[in-house]
Amino acid sequence: MNDLADAAPLPDKGIPARDRLIVALDLPGPAEARRFVEQLGDAVCFYKIGLELFMAGGYWELAEWLTARGKKVFADLKFFDVPETVRAAVRNVAGRGVHFTTVHGNDAIMRAAVEARGDVKVLAVTVLTSLDQGDLADLGFSCDVPALVLSRARRALEIGCDGVISSGLEAPRLREHLGGRFLVVTPGIRPVFNKPADDQKRTVDVEDAFRGGADYIVVGRPIRTAPDPRAAAEQVQERIARLFRPASL
Repeated sequence: MNDLADAAPLPDKGIPARDRLIVALDLPGPAEARRFVEQLGDAVCFYKIGLELFMAGGYWELAEWLTARGKKVFADLKFFDVPETVRAAVRNVAGRGVHFTTVHGNDAIMRAAVEARGDVKVLAVTVLTSLDQGDLADLGFSCDVPALVLSRARRALEIGCDGVISSGLEAPRLREHLGGRFLVVTPGIRPVFNKPADDQKRTVDVEDAFRGGADYIVVGRPIRTAPDPRAAAEQVQERIARLFRPASL
């Protein structure tokens, strides 16, 4: 385990420690998602539901099922369309008990999402954690990954987004240049107890993510594919609790 866990506790910023773990429900359908949530029980308080489940049908029914059980919901739909379509889509997310949703686009798209957010916090995607420098070159970007992440984050915050989705590799630079008054949600977490080979390229460990400035982490496959998913989730929760323990302990 990372030795940083034994360093001074981090400021909690009013976020309950057990809410900081967001588990990704990247599963074929709502039935499988419900079974997995029941398997994890009270080990997890916050869930991300994304495009796979959206396309499977029953997405909002699943979101309602989660909120009825006291779970928090992150609707990770990465809205990217003409601004008026994004505005209408985000407006339809508001009022459903969702905590976070995501937007992935230019200034006009992000502005439309912010204007329609209602009670939902809008998080701007910077650069997907499945992309590396070679992928950016393929897409026609001439800058490096850290520069692009910082540029996109700065614009998103100026427009009024509540925070960003950022790899833990770039989060420290965001905090250095942009401060602490916004949310950083970090996907691509690969705890040392389980490092599967997959499509995530810019990954960090639990402690590194939070020490680097993340407010929340998103963990999917390392928990879902563990021999005992609930025990794996509780292990991550214990590591988070040590990072945000009261200073007197």
